[in-house]
Amino acid sequence: MIRFQPIAKVIGVILLVVGILMLTGISFSYSFQSGDATSLLCAGTVTILAGLGLFLLGRKSITAVNKREGYLIVALSWVFMSLFGMLPYLFSGTIPSVTNAFFETISGMTTTGASILNDIEKMPEGILFWRSLTQWIGGMGIIVLTVALFPLLGIGGVELFVAEAPGPTSDKLHPRIQETAKRLWFIYVGLTVLLTIILYFVGMSFYDAINHALTTMATGGFSTKNASIAHYDIAAIQYPIIFFMFLAGTNYSVIYISLQGKLKEAWKSEEFKTYCGLIAFLTLVLTVAVYTISSDSLEKSFRDVLFQVVSLVTTTGYVSADYTAWAEPITLLFFLLLFSGACAGSTSGGIKLVRHVVFFKKSLQEFKQLLHPNSILPLRLDGEGVRPRVVMHILVFLMIYLLIFVIGTIAVSLTGMDILSASGAVATSLGNVGPALGDVGPVNNFADVPTAAKWILSFLMLVGRLELFTVLILFTPYFWRVN
Repeated sequence: MIRFQPIAKVIGVILLVVGILMLTGISFSYSFQSGDATSLLCAGTVTILAGLGLFLLGRKSITAVNKREGYLIVALSWVFMSLFGMLPYLFSGTIPSVTNAFFETISGMTTTGASILNDIEKMPEGILFWRSLTQWIGGMGIIVLTVALFPLLGIGGVELFVAEAPGPTSDKLHPRIQETAKRLWFIYVGLTVLLTIILYFVGMSFYDAINHALTTMATGGFSTKNASIAHYDIAAIQYPIIFFMFLAGTNYSVIYISLQGKLKEAWKSEEFKTYCGLIAFLTLVLTVAVYTISSDSLEKSFRDVLFQVVSLVTTTGYVSADYTAWAEPITLLFFLLLFSGACAGSTSGGIKLVRHVVFFKKSLQEFKQLLHPNSILPLRLDGEGVRPRVVMHILVFLMIYLLIFVIGTIAVSLTGMDILSASGAVATSLGNVGPALGDVGPVNNFADVPTAAKWILSFLMLVGRLELFTVLILFTPYFWRVN
């Protein structure tokens, strides 16, 4: 039986955290005299009061949550964060439409990076900082943050972490879940601060540096400039962003092990090797192709290709060049990268490379099995056997992912979008990437997308961010069935 009082208590705590973070943009409002301090103050106050009300509603409940309640909390948390997260846009009048405000907010919270803003640079600085902060909040997941804080409130967090933790990885940084969450956030915050400092010293203003650091480490892609990172056509700025996008797409277990000096152990990860190999191969091949067809220098061609490959593989969605203008085969290849994703246990979206690795290994195993039908061929990853249950889970995930893509494309195209733009919008929303093809390509945005399509895409962003099952299981009858 699902108990709603502990659910209200947990969501209340999350809203309290979101409300407090919402107020941090006020300092930039006063610094730039952008006139949005009151809007942020009102939105933050409303969010804090709502969180306090929900917390008090469930304060006397038994606080340990079961698996069903964990999944429900995670899904509802993202919905509530998006609903309250859009208040600064509405209160300030910068995005007066509820549909557009919700779309922009859930795009931020899910680190998708799809935007409806036609002139980002005219946005008030406090609101723009909140826009970047929504991606940073959603990057690692507010759930993981609060897992580290919940023991102080007497709330069990194991089920929440299992439901939200990105990717099918069994790597553990520490056997205690609260310690794991703290270590994840220590790395996350540390890398964000480090990138802010680097970007500031290589030429960005402090305001632009902190905004881009927030959205880079979240693999979100929101920028303070209309042209995204293409605005900064400087190697000293773009290469650090490339490196930190790469780090953000790496399994945090690998980063943690590497920081301990255990580089050989970190390199044992087959997924990480695939991640490095994929980026290196695509960069090499596409650099030659782009250099051949463009008038840019070899370094510029290399930098643009490397930037866009890393940006799409990690689902960051930053743009340094219009890759749809290079050549149709290259555009098709970049479209396929929308289905890639980086490493499990990272802040990136998408399918995740470990699923692709297991799928291809299982496919090769089936060919071997045809030649040797009586043999026992174990499937191994990183030297360890992969349980059949895990393999089946991954295969089902891939099938459902493709099914959702097809159904979503049909649904969005019925709202009036052409099939190219519809398929690109669905792929980039489900993969939490940002730019796509057609009318929602890297030099366009989602402002002119039909209202009905925006709500469909918003749902797909949520489904993709929480890796399908966490959301879809809520629509099954046996989830609500009383045992």
